[in-house]
Amino acid sequence: MPSTQPFALHSLAPHTDLQTATMAAGVAIVLLTGLLLGSAGRRFRQPAVIGEILAGIVLGPSVLGQLPGDLTHKLFPDDVRPLLSAVSQIGLLLFMFMIGWEFEKRIIRPHRGMAAAVSISSVALAFGLGVLVAVLLYSHHNEVGGKHISFIAFSTFMGAAMSVTAFPVLARILSDNRITHTRVGTLALASAAVDDILAWCMLAYVSALVTSGGPADLIQVLSLSVVYVLGMFFVAKPLLGRMVGWFAERQQWRNLLVVLAAGTFLSAYLTTWIGIHSIFGAFMFGLVMPREPAAQLTEQMRKPLNHVSIVLLPVFFIITGLGVDISGLGGRQWLELAAILAVAIAGKILGAMVPARLFGLKGRESTTLGLLMNTRGLTELIILNTAVQLGVLDGQMFTMMVIMALVTTALAGPLLPKASELMASTTVDVPLPERTAK
Repeated sequence: MPSTQPFALHSLAPHTDLQTATMAAGVAIVLLTGLLLGSAGRRFRQPAVIGEILAGIVLGPSVLGQLPGDLTHKLFPDDVRPLLSAVSQIGLLLFMFMIGWEFEKRIIRPHRGMAAAVSISSVALAFGLGVLVAVLLYSHHNEVGGKHISFIAFSTFMGAAMSVTAFPVLARILSDNRITHTRVGTLALASAAVDDILAWCMLAYVSALVTSGGPADLIQVLSLSVVYVLGMFFVAKPLLGRMVGWFAERQQWRNLLVVLAAGTFLSAYLTTWIGIHSIFGAFMFGLVMPREPAAQLTEQMRKPLNHVSIVLLPVFFIITGLGVDISGLGGRQWLELAAILAVAIAGKILGAMVPARLFGLKGRESTTLGLLMNTRGLTELIILNTAVQLGVLDGQMFTMMVIMALVTTALAGPLLPKASELMASTTVDVPLPERTAK
């Protein structure tokens, strides 16, 4: 008897092959959506990262997930998400290596005293206000997945998250607005470079605090971290210097690229084993990476790694977006979000403006500096995702903090003065990092 079931077209591919293909299709959708929204954002003086963050949110449960048919889960099924996460981690580790590598003392040198004052002041005020707002929020967000979170871990993380300035995003905003070589532009770059170092150190401490099971474990993690850092500066750094020189002399750039990628991943493994997050290992490996021969390393190493980041990092945004559910916020959460935004903005802007004025910057320059130091971008998302992986943030807090990162980063472009208004304070030429896409 012939079947009465209607004909249904379905894939004949093995399940594992179909998983991989679905992951690849998801990456394609993420790349195209990010490109579209990133291009649209430029019309409103926004860096590409704003469009890419929005792409992750749009494709997640906050927008696409609200439409009929559960499209978010169809595009990014649960069994495919670990594959997307693995791809995003590769891109993220290489990106963190680039951030560490781009830290240049030459950026800080022209404004050492003022940059240190602005950075420390903005970090200290933002951190203090972050801990203060944590006191108000803790009772409603002290449990994640049935596990109690200590106030020390929660408040320290909130302080660290409020303290961030996204150095790569800042560099792109300065370039787009043609104020890189003004006094306020070079000062912002120098201050943000110091901020980056402080932020990753704070994140490493929070990571150690959360992963340790008690005082003895924490002492072990901190002790091994000190040994690791000393080993990177006094063993790995000179070895890398000789290795880079050897490969450069023989023009074996492809082999050097492979060695650097392998070193990044091994360093990330070491810090994970110690008990601090893998991104700190990737960042530290970049920090001890030689800067010379500069021209050849830029052409042969930085540019290829930048191209890899352009393709892989947008996957990180969809992983972030899948955890953002704006529809899950109620009345109390919107009030909490308002408090978070107020603290985040006030901490960085006031923390930067006051010392800048004391060092003699004019009103317009100090206000501009405060706006620039308030940009958080991808750096903030990295910290937020790390907190989720460590079990410090629940879904509602994660959503609110991502919105905060998006708003504070988006504020800078439209509110910055025109380049001509700042050119009177043009300063010496300061090297701008090669990769400024994020």
